[in-house]
Amino acid sequence: MFTYLLEKEFKQLLRNKFLPRVVVILPFAMVGFFPMVANFDIKDINLALIDQDHSSYSKRLTGKLVSSGYFRLTEKTANYSEALHAVDQNESDVVFVIPPDFEKDLVNTQHAEVQIAVNSVNGMRGGLSSSYLMSLVTDFSAEILTTKAQGASQLTAATCEVVPRYHFNTHLKYSYTMIPAILMMALAMLTGFLPALNIVGEKEDGTIEQMNVTPVNKFELILSKLIPYWIVGFVVLTISFFVAWLFYGMVSAGGYLLVYLFATVFVLAFSGIGLAISNYASTIQQGMFIMFFFVITFVFLSGLYTPVTSMPQWLQTVSLFSPLRFMIEALRGIFLKGCTFSDLSGHFWALCAFAVFFNSWAVISYRKSS
Repeated sequence: MFTYLLEKEFKQLLRNKFLPRVVVILPFAMVGFFPMVANFDIKDINLALIDQDHSSYSKRLTGKLVSSGYFRLTEKTANYSEALHAVDQNESDVVFVIPPDFEKDLVNTQHAEVQIAVNSVNGMRGGLSSSYLMSLVTDFSAEILTTKAQGASQLTAATCEVVPRYHFNTHLKYSYTMIPAILMMALAMLTGFLPALNIVGEKEDGTIEQMNVTPVNKFELILSKLIPYWIVGFVVLTISFFVAWLFYGMVSAGGYLLVYLFATVFVLAFSGIGLAISNYASTIQQGMFIMFFFVITFVFLSGLYTPVTSMPQWLQTVSLFSPLRFMIEALRGIFLKGCTFSDLSGHFWALCAFAVFFNSWAVISYRKSS
């Protein structure tokens, strides 16, 4: 009986003209292009410069800012109101003012002031822009003082050089952080939405009633509807690995077998959520809205865009109820850090608990008679 049910579901799947295209297009769209869009790297900040000193030091400081790679000089004026107007028109993000006698004060008193005005409509971009500017100005000041001290053959203060070492993401590419999470988003959408919409669609068409009057066990019926989409999900995941390597040169530091093991349990858990929702939804629209609500909630609680540790403590506790959090943390650990199963055993058993709970709920809540 189970074999015939599987044959029915696979035939129904293969007759769908839309889904095979999604299997190919989705990995290229999500993994190929989404990391470029969902990128929190702050670069190419538009800088409006007001140089009222016109000295060698002010030109040297300006060159240091532009050559840093963070700033792009878009406005150079002597009028502060014109610079602010450029900010109002979104032509500039930061106004940097070098006052008169900047070089004279720095040489004579070893102290000079500059002014930074930042557009902070986007708080993160504004805060990081000012931090980058202050860091570069401080570095410039240290270079000037060191040069003067060496010229006088004496050191006025001890200097300390900091050489950072970045582990697991050497080049600080934000796309490397996003790709594992986007892989799981693609898997969640396929294995969560599609099985749920399949059952709800059959409810609308009335074909599910024909299955309900047969002696088919409800566990076998639900399992037969899940397996084809699980296979589709793993095909999409495999294509996504290829796309991540093709577009970004990213490969898993911990191999792929462990990724597939975690993905198997995650698929069980998330498809269980979709099936449980389908048992309560009577139309496709209801199923989509309810599933969309849970997916969005799980995404924002998962640490996909911002670290979980940045959330309030009570929200960090609530995030423990999101299977996406455990899967994204596990996949980032495997891809970037090369974690082993022992390192992520807690995440694995948490996903197993989600899979048992949601699938049990789906089977128990399914009614063959209304």
